[in-house]
Parts: sequence; structure tokens; C-alpha cells
Amino acid sequence: MPDTTLTIDELTQLVTRIFLNAGVTPAQAGPVAQVIVAGERDGCKSHGVYRIEGCLRTLAAGKVQGQAQPVLQQDEGAIIRVDAGGGFSPGAFDLGAPLLARRAQDLGIAALVINNCTHFSALWPEIEALCDHGVAALAMCPSYSTVAPSGGNAPLLGTNPFAFGWPRPDKLPYVFDFATSVAARGEIELHRRAGTPLPEGWAIDRDGQPTTDPQEALDGAMLPFGGHKGSAISTMIELLGGAMIGDLTSRETLDYLGTTDYLPHHGELLIALSPERFSAGRPGDPFARAETLFKAISGQGARLPSQRRFAAREVSQRDGITLSGEEMARLTRLLDDPRV
Repeated sequence: MPDTTLTIDELTQLVTRIFLNAGVTPAQAGPVAQVIVAGERDGCKSHGVYRIEGCLRTLAAGKVQGQAQPVLQQDEGAIIRVDAGGGFSPGAFDLGAPLLARRAQDLGIAALVINNCTHFSALWPEIEALCDHGVAALAMCPSYSTVAPSGGNAPLLGTNPFAFGWPRPDKLPYVFDFATSVAARGEIELHRRAGTPLPEGWAIDRDGQPTTDPQEALDGAMLPFGGHKGSAISTMIELLGGAMIGDLTSRETLDYLGTTDYLPHHGELLIALSPERFSAGRPGDPFARAETLFKAISGQGARLPSQRRFAAREVSQRDGITLSGEEMARLTRLLDDPRV
């Protein structure tokens, strides 16, 4: 089957229909599809249509509730809580994000706690959505135990992604989003599918020995980035995005699922901040000062994070998203039969 090029809207509609056919409510199917397509649009294959089968497999196992309706718990404080009801996280985020941004603008800082959700996606779509409201934002969540702590020899921590965004007037925001493991688990799986070895320093096998074999890495453990520094940040995320918000840590998630074959079930913490409120009464415009910093970074020839994603997005918006014949055949099959 030859390669196929679709517009962003066409691919979004196709992915949405796959989830609708699998029994997912429109309130969940649309947000999930938008996040998956964002991965393809931005050239991040490990977060694109590759994620669909994992979502469907988790649905079929009853580990995520496709009919769940997220519930927003209203209050007047700085903490906003959405119970995802066991459903996917994007629908819960869409429900709570507008209130989070407004509360941050009113109070200077606010937090959105998403509980009882299945999280499978990148964090940058959420961060960018909050930046579109004019607030800076942080997001984090545990995963399931696939990463050994620095100096350890067995999986305990999750890949535990962490993201930050700063709004830029009339420009795409400054955004970074990375796993606290050396690489996302999806990258290991893509190497396994392609039959290519991993870079050295990514993983250890079941015996705690270094390995470049993707299957041995999946059976063993990944490593944190930056040694003890990445390990400490990952532990912080376990505490803030798990224990503090009354949800599962990565070890508890793995105990709940019993396997890494399904998508992780846990919570998520997002924090939004108003630069105007924090800088009130002080000299200078925080956004103008940020632009001075960004210009100085670029002036040294350094690349701001997300620039490659934004460049890929520009191409996708102009030329569409090209899927391989194998990818398109898989989507066509899932559209007719969502069983995996």
C-alpha cells in the first residue's frame, strides 16, 4: 500500500471515528484523537498513531472506561480537581483547563488535579493550550515502574514526564516536554519494531547489566537521564503527581495493572501561573524580558526547545501528514474492527 497524505482535520476525523467505533464517548474520543494527531503533526512518531493500539488494548481489557464522564469539582480556592472516572486524561483536561487558566489569572497561581485517569500522551498539547490562555504552566505525572533509580538495578520509577510552557505574544510558546528517563518507553518499542539497537546508556537488562537490545530493555529497566539528577526529579514527580494528589505512584500503578501491556492509570498535576500577577509592582514587562532572554539564547546559535516540533507542524499544516502504507492499512483495519 503506497504512502497516504491526509490533512490534519482528515486524520483527526479518522482517529476519532476509530475510538467512537470502539465505544468511546464523543467527549473522550475527540480530545484523545486531537492529542494523537498532534504527535503526528509535530513529527513525534512515538506519540502519534502508534499510540492508538495501546489505547484500544487497554479499553478491551477494561482498564480504561470509554463511557466515563469526567466530573469537575467546583470550589473557590486555588486547587481545581477533575475526577476522570477511569477515563482517558485528555477529556478531563479539556474540562478543567479553562477554569485553571481563569483561576491563575485571578489568584496568580492555581493547580489542576486530574484523578483516576489513564494517561498515554505527551504533555505539550496541554501546556500549549494553557499558554494560549496567557499563563505559564507546568505539568507532570507518574507512569508505571519501568525505570531504575540512579544506582539501582530494577524498575521502580516511571518515565515520569515533566513539561513547562511560557506564553509568547504573537509567537508560539516556549515549551519543553521530556521524560525523566533517558528516552520515552515508546522510543524503546519503536527500536524493537524496527530491529535496531538502542544507544548505549539507555537501559539495563533483568540482571541489572547494561544492554542495547530493545527487548532486553523492555524486560529489564530504562535509566533516568542525567544520573542522580534525573532520578531525583523523577522521584519529585512521584511525590507531587502521585502521593500529594492522592493518586497512584508508578509502583502502585504497575501493581494495579499487573503488566505494562496496558496504558498507565494514575493522576496528573498541572500548575498555572500568571506572569502579570507575579511581576505586579516591579519594573519591566515579564514577557518583554523573556523575549530578551530567548533572543540571547538564539543569538548564540542555540536552539530553543520545541523548535523542531514547530517546524514539523508548519510542514504538516501546509502539506498534510504523510502516513506509510503500513500505518494507513493498520488505521483502516482498526476503523472496521477496533480489536487489537
